Amino acid sequence: MDQHTYLTLDATEMAELVKKKQVTPKELVEMAFEQLEKVNPTLNILTSSRKDKVLKEAENLALENAPFAGVPILLKNISQSVEGEPLTSGSKLLTSSISKHDSYFVKRLRDLEFLFLGHTNAPEFGLKNITEPELYGPTRNPWNLEYSPGGSSGGSAAAIAAGVVPLAGASDGGGSIRIPASFTGLFGLKPTRGRTPVGPGYGRSWQGASINFVLSRSVRDSAAMLDHLQVVQPEAAYQTPLFPGSYVEQMKEDFAKPLRIAFTTKSPVGTPVSENAKEAVMKTVKWLEREGHIVEEKDNPVDGLQLMKDYYLMNSGEMHSTIRGLEKALGRNITAADVEIESWILSEAGKSVSAAEYSESLASWDVAAERMANFHRMYDFYIMPATADTAPKVGQLSLSGEEQSELIVRVGKVSKAEQQKMIYDMFLPSLTYTPFTQLANLTGQPAISLPVHLADNGLPLGVQVMTQKGEEHRLIQLSAQLEQSELWVGMKGNPYFNGIY
Repeated sequence: MDQHTYLTLDATEMAELVKKKQVTPKELVEMAFEQLEKVNPTLNILTSSRKDKVLKEAENLALENAPFAGVPILLKNISQSVEGEPLTSGSKLLTSSISKHDSYFVKRLRDLEFLFLGHTNAPEFGLKNITEPELYGPTRNPWNLEYSPGGSSGGSAAAIAAGVVPLAGASDGGGSIRIPASFTGLFGLKPTRGRTPVGPGYGRSWQGASINFVLSRSVRDSAAMLDHLQVVQPEAAYQTPLFPGSYVEQMKEDFAKPLRIAFTTKSPVGTPVSENAKEAVMKTVKWLEREGHIVEEKDNPVDGLQLMKDYYLMNSGEMHSTIRGLEKALGRNITAADVEIESWILSEAGKSVSAAEYSESLASWDVAAERMANFHRMYDFYIMPATADTAPKVGQLSLSGEEQSELIVRVGKVSKAEQQKMIYDMFLPSLTYTPFTQLANLTGQPAISLPVHLADNGLPLGVQVMTQKGEEHRLIQLSAQLEQSELWVGMKGNPYFNGIY
């Protein structure tokens, strides 16, 4: 197999070729590293490599009937731990951290006989929608090196969009799968809360807002992963009933009757939405109408501004808890010099959050979940931009040293209410790019980003579709139909795939 052929394959095709003995796992791993070593100096994808180890594993792999035996995969440098390997969460505090065990998510991937190449770059503690950690430096977008691939699963997205692997580990606590999918032309699914493995050592992540899954280039790869990763896990805080069918088989089904679909192009927090994002939604709407579905414009039934404030309050409480845990582990106090500005401000504000306020903020998620559940009794899908614009430039959303110093001084002097406003204002430039994704995290709904638009600047931009909890199969069904349509951009126009699509 030559490198050109490798770039054309998704994970499903690679697995089939391995089963038919038309390619060996070692050959696939070697081609993955050949591509990685070609692109990584420019894109800055990798934080740690398992090259020597995984080549040996590929040689010794017992090719049984595991679904993805011999397929190379990269993991995200947050929560997706591999025993004996570094996992730093993008933080200089954890530069010496070596994982003592595989995470349950990684164990499931190992059971499928994926081959782990290493870990991908991510922002510190996954707090940002760009991937520019101080520890490793920025990851760049394969479509245009001046731009970010997004975050927090930006390293994984860049690896797929540069042809290193067909899919990669990712996680999503506020859009961290769907945002980089939108910015890099990938398919990004955030499953229902409780659908995929968590732990060990914790049963909830960001109170259930965050979930581990993958990014992929093809719908069928994500569908197959959902078939194999869905779980009812006794130790998990949140569970959802197993889908009784096959997500891969569901892709082939037509909808039984015309769907009733709502859409919006309005930001839920009142921020601007680009004409490109509006155009992406409207051409998707027109396609759906041509397919015979009933589509109408409908405002979001949830107070988006209040929900974001409650989201940031949760973030501040969780970040302070993280810092407290690190202080105990390290046996010393952590200072502003130890972490990035977002981590520090959230943690400092978290000191002032009372248990009652934290509980009240979580209760607002439940109100939002009820409203969206009622909304989806009327509408099968809710469509909106995945991101309000194409990707920002690298460095565009980073605070200057002077701005950071001012925030550090100010956060200890202002009231609790002013601290929360500081957080909102600090994240507002980033939120302006990505105001649509957080809702699904807080309600627990599944949502996808579909690569259906190429903007005027040559960059991709996704459309988000949400549906009722537990109904990923319907999202996959819709995605498979759009993947066969003229709207699907995928890697068309991506310089790393010239001449392939």
